[in-house]
Amino acid sequence: MSLRVALRHAFPGLALDVAFEAPTPGVTVLFGPSGCGKSSVILAIAGLLQAEHCVVSLDGTVLAAPGIVLPPERRRLGLVFQEGRLFPHMSVEANLRYGLRRAPDIRIGFGEVVELLGLGPLLGRRSATLSGGERQRVAIGRALLAQPRLLLMDEPLAALDAARRDEILPYLARLKTRLHLPILYVTHAMDEVARLADTLVLMEAGRVRAAGAVAEIAAGADLPLAGRGDAAGLLHGRIAGHEAESRLTLVAAGGIVVRVPAVAASPGRAVRLRIPAREVILALRPPEAISIHNILPATVRGLAETGGAALVELDLARGGGRLLARVTPDAVARLWLAPGTPVLALVKSVAVDVLLEAVDAAD
Repeated sequence: MSLRVALRHAFPGLALDVAFEAPTPGVTVLFGPSGCGKSSVILAIAGLLQAEHCVVSLDGTVLAAPGIVLPPERRRLGLVFQEGRLFPHMSVEANLRYGLRRAPDIRIGFGEVVELLGLGPLLGRRSATLSGGERQRVAIGRALLAQPRLLLMDEPLAALDAARRDEILPYLARLKTRLHLPILYVTHAMDEVARLADTLVLMEAGRVRAAGAVAEIAAGADLPLAGRGDAAGLLHGRIAGHEAESRLTLVAAGGIVVRVPAVAASPGRAVRLRIPAREVILALRPPEAISIHNILPATVRGLAETGGAALVELDLARGGGRLLARVTPDAVARLWLAPGTPVLALVKSVAVDVLLEAVDAAD
């Protein structure tokens, strides 16, 4: 089961030439700077842009190919833009039920959407009285009630301030977990990537620079993300237990355990750990009398240099995942770092961002 996309189109100043495949269900994020063609990909998949060459298939169903171009209404795709684009003369409930009008079958119920997005208190209100975050939740609900096979989201949080973005991100996390619906999501915000992405497609100047599992792409030393100030590795794990005396939580990622500040969640809860590259210290042997709780065995996978810093890509032992360390070129020379070098990655507990995955009904 997958989403397959291949398209080419010439714009003034930009030649779009994009191809990628992503497993479904799950969240595939298109990430890149403004003007690199992310929104054009969304519009072409939706059938709102007639690209010169376009092939789109979803779970084996062809939506577009040479000689086959389904009109937008037959593709059964939900589309959410930066702005909610609600009907101002309708109530929230009427806006939501508008999505049901042409739905061929009902797989996602009205009550389920209202509960999932926390829309109950808003149903009787007019859209003009809603905050930006509330409008986006209603727009997402309306798109879901159209019973889409794929949800397309074009920077849905870009127009919101930080407080409203923080308000809506948990709803998006619940959305991907509860409905098991394929989502193609456009953003240039790293916190949205860290929280939501399963597959990451990096775009530059109309082309795909890299595509794959988010944890692998985020830690690629030779990829554009590594050179950003907020570059970080992402580990997938589950809460293994709590140490009450030290006020730490243990997270199992593969065969390693990472200690983080105490988290109010039960053992077994799925989490993502975001570990900034600037917070990873490298050593060749265990240090003595040190305050750092996490001393993780790893192997150097690759190295790159950018902006006067060296970026070291690490494979953690026992299938723990992949990290990225930002150190000085001098540190690389002093430690004789090269692909295959065994090292220890030292990570302070307080440096780890713990992102709780939304609870799945099956968990």
